[in-house]
Amino acid sequence: MQYLQKIFLSFILFSSIAFSQTYTITSTALPGKAFPKIDAERKAKFRVYFPDAKSVTLDGGDGMKSIKSLVSKDKDGFWNISTTPLEIGFHYYWLNVDGKRVNDPNTQLYFGYGQPTSGIEVPSGEDFFMEKNVKHGEIVEDSLNSNITQGKRNFKVYLPPNYGSEKLPVLYLYHGTGEDITGWEKQGFIRQILDNLFAEKKAKEMIVVMDYGVALNPEEENMADDYPRTVLSSKNLNRILTQELIPYIEKKYKTTDKKAIAGLSRGSYQAMLIGASHPEMFSAIGVFSPVIYEGTESDPFKELPIGNLLKSKKKPYFFIGIGEKEEARFFEFNKTLNDFFSQNKYSYTLYSSAGTYHEWLTWRRSLYQFAQKIFK
Repeated sequence: MQYLQKIFLSFILFSSIAFSQTYTITSTALPGKAFPKIDAERKAKFRVYFPDAKSVTLDGGDGMKSIKSLVSKDKDGFWNISTTPLEIGFHYYWLNVDGKRVNDPNTQLYFGYGQPTSGIEVPSGEDFFMEKNVKHGEIVEDSLNSNITQGKRNFKVYLPPNYGSEKLPVLYLYHGTGEDITGWEKQGFIRQILDNLFAEKKAKEMIVVMDYGVALNPEEENMADDYPRTVLSSKNLNRILTQELIPYIEKKYKTTDKKAIAGLSRGSYQAMLIGASHPEMFSAIGVFSPVIYEGTESDPFKELPIGNLLKSKKKPYFFIGIGEKEEARFFEFNKTLNDFFSQNKYSYTLYSSAGTYHEWLTWRRSLYQFAQKIFK
């Protein structure tokens, strides 16, 4: 009976894939490549050449975990993979080739999961992060030598289209775990998002500094993990930002004294820690898919000085963004923050991203909303 059920389910899956609409090449495919392809129902096709492989399967991040796929190998050594509908948004993925993780040779690579990783963009029908016929800002590479981490730290700076004509406020922005300073530029489309917002006069022009979210000196890099490294790194970032990075930015670029801070996932914790440590310094704090580290049931903010916001004369605007389909733990973090702010009558904004997971469409949408509400 189980065998017949498997045959029936395979037939249903094959039928839904075989009679799908026309496929188009995904935006993340390399120039000249014909795969991956995706159709209007979000079903995808992959075709990769591994002639000696005995097994090839599709794997990936949050938005790829629930899909099913049919895999076949043709006589020319190509493996063909067809899937059930994917979730909207940007998803990291990879191939398991005879048990070894391998990137898809047909796609661009994005830094995720601690290494260059294949990515696929599943269209949502939105264009707020698309390239449009508007004035464009630019993203420049920059760096400083840090006494705190005892080495060079690279970061990126977005300069808006009219940079140079007047002094501008600055948003300091952090990426998530396993990613780096390329994330907001490449997966996040930050330049396109802000260019479009400024052209439509929906947000005030700003400079954005995309800092690296790891900050450990050589001794700390090699220490035993007896103290949470993420918390230690975040506390170091607090010192780097206030003692080194902000002075550097304000000396080199044309800035006002207005500042905001935001981040996604792990970066949300870093934004909260730094922002709550200096509520008089930042006019806004944005957390996208919030995370709270090392909290306990009796003290959820054990390593996070969020209570400083209540004591400060200045009350930074607080924004929380989360995807509707994120894992339960992110909603638990979200509830902890909601309860804290509600119980203490601290005004905040909660944004829910429809139909998205813990991925870049959630964070693009969150940035889009947050950027319109700051520096007013």
